[in-house]
Amino acid sequence: MKISLALLILLLAAAWTGSQGMSFRSSRPKCCSKEMFSRRKIPEFRILGYQETPSTCTHRAVLVKLLTGMVCVDPKKKWFQEYLRKQKEPNSTST
Repeated sequence: MKISLALLILLLAAAWTGSQGMSFRSSRPKCCSKEMFSRRKIPEFRILGYQETPSTCTHRAVLVKLLTGMVCVDPKKKWFQEYLRKQKEPNSTST
């Protein structure tokens, strides 16, 4: 009986930490608060990648990866929308 109770508690703890969005396994934030948003346009050459925050977050945001770390960006910003459009365009450098 004691072993099954301990196993049940262990399973519940594992499920709870898994639902926290890797909060114990990663130092990077998965959600952005208002104070974390970048107010400046980020030059395209500095962007190494990006990832949308989960839909469970209070504020809709994109985590932009830079050499210096991660920055929260409003996905509705005009400059970010232009960046996304350029990323989707096929390379037109060869003529």
